[in-house]
Amino acid sequence: MEVCNCIEPQWPADELLMKYQYISDFFIAIAYFSIPLELIYFVKKSAVFPYRWVLVQFGAFIVLCGATHLINLWTFTTHSRTVALVMTTAKGLTAAVSCATALMLVHIIPDLLSVKTRELFLKNKAAELDREMGLIRTQEETGRHVRMLTHEIRSTLDRHTILKTTLVELGRTLALEECALWMPTRTGLELQLSYTLRQQHPVEYTVPIQLPVINQVFGTSRAVKISPNSPVARLRPVTGKYMLGEVVAVRVPLLHLSNFQINNWPELSTKRYALMVLMLPSDSARQWHVHELELVEVVADQVAVALSHAAILEESMRARDLLMEQNVALDLARREAETAIRARNDFLAVMNHEMRTPMHAIIALSSLLQETELTPEQRLMVETILKSSNLLATLMNDVLDLSRLEDGSLQLELGTFNLHTLFREILSLIKPIAVVKKLPITLNLAPDLPEFVVGDEKRLMQIILNIVGNAVKFSKQGSISVAALVTKSDTRAADFFVVPTGSHFYLRVKVKDSGAGINPQDIPKLFTKFAQTQSLATRSSGGSGLGLAISKRFVNLMEGNIWIESDGLGKGCTAIFDVKLGISEGSNESKQSGIPKVPAIPRHANFSGLKVLVMDENGVSRMVTKGLLVHLGCEVTTVSSNEECLRVVSQEHKVVFMDVCMPGVENYQIAIRIHEKFTKQRHQRPLLVALTGNTDKSTKEKCMSFGLDGVLLKPVSLDNMRDVLSDLLERRVLYEGM
Repeated sequence: MEVCNCIEPQWPADELLMKYQYISDFFIAIAYFSIPLELIYFVKKSAVFPYRWVLVQFGAFIVLCGATHLINLWTFTTHSRTVALVMTTAKGLTAAVSCATALMLVHIIPDLLSVKTRELFLKNKAAELDREMGLIRTQEETGRHVRMLTHEIRSTLDRHTILKTTLVELGRTLALEECALWMPTRTGLELQLSYTLRQQHPVEYTVPIQLPVINQVFGTSRAVKISPNSPVARLRPVTGKYMLGEVVAVRVPLLHLSNFQINNWPELSTKRYALMVLMLPSDSARQWHVHELELVEVVADQVAVALSHAAILEESMRARDLLMEQNVALDLARREAETAIRARNDFLAVMNHEMRTPMHAIIALSSLLQETELTPEQRLMVETILKSSNLLATLMNDVLDLSRLEDGSLQLELGTFNLHTLFREILSLIKPIAVVKKLPITLNLAPDLPEFVVGDEKRLMQIILNIVGNAVKFSKQGSISVAALVTKSDTRAADFFVVPTGSHFYLRVKVKDSGAGINPQDIPKLFTKFAQTQSLATRSSGGSGLGLAISKRFVNLMEGNIWIESDGLGKGCTAIFDVKLGISEGSNESKQSGIPKVPAIPRHANFSGLKVLVMDENGVSRMVTKGLLVHLGCEVTTVSSNEECLRVVSQEHKVVFMDVCMPGVENYQIAIRIHEKFTKQRHQRPLLVALTGNTDKSTKEKCMSFGLDGVLLKPVSLDNMRDVLSDLLERRVLYEGM
C-alpha cells in the first residue's frame, strides 16, 4: 500500500458546498419571513389600497418559499422520512401558490398599468393646474401693478407729471434700465426725445417719424420688440463691451387736438402717437414675458386717457385764465367808460350852465332891443341875432338830451295828459312858420284816438315838433299833413310787433310833406347823429343833424319804432313813428278833482307894481334878468348873495328869482331859510323860482325837495319871461321846460 503525503483539506469539497448552501438557505428563509411582515405593515398603514387579496396570496407564496428553505437546513445531514415528507409538502404548496400567483399577475398587470396611466394623467393635470395658477398669480400681479400705476398716473392732471410718473413707476415695477418717451414735434414730421428715466439724454434729440421701426410700432396697438441698435432705442451711450438688454416699444395715442389749443403741442387734426421705449438691464439673460408686455400696453392706454384729461383741464384752465383776463379788461374798460361818461357829463353840465348864462344875456338883451325903435336894417340884425341864439340854445338842449340818452340817465316822466290838446298846441306852434312859407298844415285825429293818455308829454311833444319842424323846414311848396291814429297791426319791421293790451295802446303819427324828398339809400343815415343827406335842400336848410337821432332814441325809450318813407328826390317823404302810451281812466275833470282850485289871475300884458327880488352871483346875468322884469313893469330888487337875499326879502316881494349854481346844495338852503322866515305868515311868503342853466332831472327834484315853487331855464327871452310870470301868478307853481 502506497503512502500519500498530500495534505488533506479540513472540509471536504462537498461538505464545504453543503455548508455554504446551509448558510444561504438560512438567510433566505429569514429574508422571506421578513417580507410578509413588511407587506402586512404596508397594507395596515395604507387607507386605500386595491388588490389586498393579491398581497395575501403573494405573502403566502413568500412564506412558503421561506419555509422550504428553512426545512432544507435539515436535509444536509442524515434525516428522517418525516423531514423528507415535510420538505416535499412545502415544495408542493410553494409550487401551487407560485403558479396561482403567476396566473393572477397576468390579469392584474394591465390594471396596474392603467393605474400608472391615470397617475401620469393626474400628474400632467396637476402640472397644468400649477401653470394656470401661476398664470393667475401673474395676472393678479400684473393687475395690481396696473392699478398701482393707474393710481399714480391719475393722481395728477399735469401732463408733465403724468409722463414722468409713468416712466418712474414702469422703471421700478419692471426693473428697467432705461425708459423714454418720444413726443411728436410741432410740425409732426419728427419725434423728439422729451422724457427719460435716467436723465441721460438731451431733450433736443430728434428722429424722423418715417423710420421703418417707428411705422412698425405705430401700426399696431401691441408692444413690439425692436432692435437695441435702432435710433429710438439708443437711450444710453455705448461704452465697453456688454450685451444690450431686450427693448420693446409701444405707441401712446394722443388726443385729437383739433378742438384744443395746448401750448407747445402740435396743432393737428389727424391722429398722432407718442412712442414709449423700454429697455431691460444689459448683460442679463432676462427676457420680456407676455404679462410684462400686456402691462406695458395697458399702461400706454392709461397714459393716453390721463393725457386727454390733462389736455382738457389745461384747455379749460387756459380758457378760464383768458376769461378772467377778458373780465379784468372789460371791468377796466367799464370803469374807464364810466369815468369818461362822468367826466363828459360833468363837462357838459358845467359847459351847459356856463354857456346858458351868456346866452341868457344875449337872448334877453336882443329881445329887449327888439322892443325899441329900430331901423329895418337894425331890426333884421337883431332878429338874426335872436334866431341864431335860439338855434344855439336848441343845439345845447339836443346835445344834453343825446348825452343822457346814450348813458341811460334820462328817464321818462310819466303822467296823464290830454293827447288831443297836445296836437293842437303843436299845430299852433308850427303854424306861424308855415304861414310865412305859405304851407298849409292839416291835422287829422282818428275818432277812436283816446283823449287822455299816460306818458311823457314833454318828450312826445319834442318828437312831433322835430318831425313836423323838419317837414316845414324842407318844404318850399305844397302842403303838410299830420295824422294820429291807434296802431292796429304793423309788419313794417320784423323786429317790432304791436301788441296792445287793455292798459296801453300804440299811437301812430304820420307826417307827410311835399318837400325835397330823400334818396332811399340815404334814409338809414337820417337817424345817425350829426349826419345829413347830400341834397341841396338839406345843405341849405341848416341844422345840427341831431333832431331825428334824438327822436329815434326817444321813440325807442317809449318802446316804439320810427322810419321814413320816400320815393326819391323831389317827391316828398313821410315820417312815421309808433309809441306806447297808457290808457288813462276817467276824464280830465276827475284827474283834477283832488287839486285845490286857485283863483285865476288874468294874464298880464304889464306887471306894474309887481315887486320882484332877483338873487344872482353873476353881475351880467343879474342885470339882464332885472332888465327883462323892469321892461315888464316890475319893481325889481337885486342881491348878489344868499345872506343878502335872506336879509332883504320881505312880504312885499311877490316873486323871488334865485340863481342855482352848480354843484352842491348850498344855494338850495336859502329856500329853506326863507320858508322858516315866513313860518307864521305863510300866505304872505313870496313865490320862489330857481333860475338855472342845468336841465337834468336832479335839479327839478332838488328844487321840489327844498320847497321851491318853480324852475326857469336859461336863456330867457322877454316873451318867455312874460308868459312865465303870467303862469306863475295863475297857478302858483311852475316847472317850465324840465
